[in-house]
Amino acid sequence: MNIGLVIFLTDYSIDPAVVASRAEELGFDSLWLPEHPIIPVEFSTPVTFADDGKLPKYYYDTIDPFVALGKASAVTKTLKLATGICLVPERHPLLLAKEVATIDLLSQGRFIFGIGAGWLKEETEIMGGNFERRWAQTKESVLAMKELWTKTKSEFHGEFYDFPPVYSFPRPIQRPHPPVILGGHAKRVFERVVEWGDGWVPTLVSPEKLREGRETLNRLAEAAGRDPKSIEVSAFWQEPYLDSVKGHAKAGADRVIVPLRSEGEKEVLAQMEEVARKLL
Repeated sequence: MNIGLVIFLTDYSIDPAVVASRAEELGFDSLWLPEHPIIPVEFSTPVTFADDGKLPKYYYDTIDPFVALGKASAVTKTLKLATGICLVPERHPLLLAKEVATIDLLSQGRFIFGIGAGWLKEETEIMGGNFERRWAQTKESVLAMKELWTKTKSEFHGEFYDFPPVYSFPRPIQRPHPPVILGGHAKRVFERVVEWGDGWVPTLVSPEKLREGRETLNRLAEAAGRDPKSIEVSAFWQEPYLDSVKGHAKAGADRVIVPLRSEGEKEVLAQMEEVARKLL
């Protein structure tokens, strides 16, 4: 079982190079970094994942994942580097495709493109996304980026994005492109993964729910003529309990991703040592 780490990096937490280097030394499989480009001062979207209904401070303070992963790539050789997750409707595909290709190039093919459509309505709309149709917009963005990653002259003509033939380099090291891993529990997530994704990364999922999802993915993949083994499943934001990890592995997970608290270097390194002692 591969064990990854996720952390909201901020200006008061551990440096990305330090956490990545130590993660590789300890034997962790991957490092996942989330993003929130901005948080509106006023918003009415419910914060359902917080017990007090308030957004944690590190959501406001998190640094850009692509810049941080670029720094992490310079001090590692085997650690996979992932967005967990990138809010696709909040970035234009012409720029996002270059960011993905660049980090994959700099890391020599170690990037995992974890994506989502966003949950904070006001943020999505401020950043130019269509919240009500955010998954349709996300799909179109990914399809446009696949054109940019795989063709010398790329063009795309859709509802949300439309551009004439362009050159977009560099190409990603991974062919045809880095794996596109869809987050969340949206109603049609399994159909989307099979149609245009490479994996599923559900948050706070139980082994039972993960097993159900894995079985659904297998069935849909076979019906679509796709090898189910080509679809990766990672259990995201799971506490570091060995029994839970074993349960997720038995349910069909390829990876379990454990959160680290957004603290200073000494505290985060201690957390990593403890997780490694329990799980690795």
